[in-house]
Amino acid sequence: MMALWRFLAGGTRIDIGPLRRADIEACAIIHAAAFHRGWGADEIAALLAEPSVAAAAATRSGALAGFVLSRRAADEAEILTIAVAKKFRGAGVGRALLDDHLATLVRLGAKQLFLEVDGGNKAALALYARAGFTRVGERKAYYTAKNAPPATALILKRALA
Repeated sequence: MMALWRFLAGGTRIDIGPLRRADIEACAIIHAAAFHRGWGADEIAALLAEPSVAAAAATRSGALAGFVLSRRAADEAEILTIAVAKKFRGAGVGRALLDDHLATLVRLGAKQLFLEVDGGNKAALALYARAGFTRVGERKAYYTAKNAPPATALILKRALA
């Protein structure tokens, strides 16, 4: 993956590059704030150690703004997570990460890309719709959280080649 930068709304520069092991703790904090069941640093480190996992980080002025992790098998890939720090949400960081990651997965030979998303996550659903993903399935009552009803996971797919 090559380093990429882009200017977001308001002239903010975002850099996309490799996810470094030094960023794992920050990734865990961002993930915990973004999801009902955030991943710990040990889980993220274990994923990064897998040869089939591709990862990228978005930084702004040296601070981690977000990250993406996916896993490849043959010519298919699955996005495991895209998480953006709260203060950068809605500013295009997720889209920059996704665009860069799509190109990375194509270079790695992936032809189909899948992901799961909470059916109530309107921002993520809009991002994925703009990126050409379509719904191919669902898992009812898949996501659970304390003091909240179970949420449906939507399975989305996009051709890469």
